[in-house]
Amino acid sequence: MSITPFIRRRTAVAALLAASTLPVLAQFRVEVSGVGLTQLPIAIAAFRGEAQAPQKIGAIVRADLERSGMFRSVDTTGIIADENTRPDLVAWRQKGADSMVTGSVSPLADGRFDVRLRLWDIVRGQDLGGQSYTVGAADLRLSAHRISDFVYEKLTGEKGVFSTRIAYVTKAAQKYNLWVADSDGEGAQSALTSPEPIISPSWSPNGSQLAYVSFESRKPVIYSHDVATGKRRLLANFRGSNSAPAWSPDGKQLVATLSRDGGSQLYAVGLNGGEPRRLTQSSSIDTEPAYSPDGRFIYFVSDRGGAPQIYRMSPGGGNPDRVTFTGSYNISPAVSPDGRWLAYISRVGGAFKLHLMELASGTVTSITDTSADESPSFAPNSRLIVYATQQQGREALMTTTLDGKIKARLSGASGDIREPDWGPFQR
Repeated sequence: MSITPFIRRRTAVAALLAASTLPVLAQFRVEVSGVGLTQLPIAIAAFRGEAQAPQKIGAIVRADLERSGMFRSVDTTGIIADENTRPDLVAWRQKGADSMVTGSVSPLADGRFDVRLRLWDIVRGQDLGGQSYTVGAADLRLSAHRISDFVYEKLTGEKGVFSTRIAYVTKAAQKYNLWVADSDGEGAQSALTSPEPIISPSWSPNGSQLAYVSFESRKPVIYSHDVATGKRRLLANFRGSNSAPAWSPDGKQLVATLSRDGGSQLYAVGLNGGEPRRLTQSSSIDTEPAYSPDGRFIYFVSDRGGAPQIYRMSPGGGNPDRVTFTGSYNISPAVSPDGRWLAYISRVGGAFKLHLMELASGTVTSITDTSADESPSFAPNSRLIVYATQQQGREALMTTTLDGKIKARLSGASGDIREPDWGPFQR
């Protein structure tokens, strides 16, 4: 349970995920595997004009929807259709499609692109509406993700998360990078580069800030990073270790693990300075705090019972209640935005596996077949989890549906990608 920059999170809580060398690559490849029980069959035609555009909008939308686990693509090979094309309902119904997406990408004189789409209900023969965007080449992927969000919400009744962002950490030789990327891992931009470890990125509730821990002072110190401007601010540099930051739901403070008074305990840290307020009073290590979305509880990891388990307490402190009872080693709690689920990592026979608990019933399910999972984080619609793992000897980010049936690997060409945190809906 010691906090050091060179021990893996899954073997020591709040530790840096030290890695072999990683080429700094901003391009990921999305590989979707698994079959869901109730997937909506959808036809997504190539957008008219996209062959001449820098991004293939139709292919991005298709990958987004497949990765969600809610959709199954119907073959549209060779089909190009724009937003004014009315589908042959009988033919597409015979191919098994329930809905269809068509659209176009048109270059404008000023160098921007006009992106349009239309969504069709094939079964009912209804036009479900469309959208249009005027964007620069750099924002074509974002427009595709927004199309995916539109389609997802129209057909499922829930908000899509495709235009949200993830943060993660890489290490290349002796250089650490904190990245911000699209939800599919593409379009990554470096927020911070350092010769010293960077760990524990944590999005603020409004998505404007990233808190993280840096070792550039030769010890763990907490900063916040303004995503839009790149400016950063020192939040916690108290005596000893400052680690594991977690934002309160109102964005007004952080809870972090500080060792300023000896042991590693949880403190509330104001964003505008001042004396931190101690929340736990144990002789054990208390770390990895995570707020419930309604602000009623702080979940955290403690070895007060002899081995790491997950507890929860009121945000003002007080006596905590133990939450995990299955397994002898449970760490890295993450609460779903809808408050229904707790994701965490459990050590099972020497393997570290992602588990999911339904908080109301206490029912626990293991949802991965890998053995080195870490750092789970929920999508803002609570339908997917992103986590880091090892697959076929390589480090990778994965997303999974809550039932574990649909997984997508977001992987670079080689190397290690660690510590993901899924950002909130864009405001």
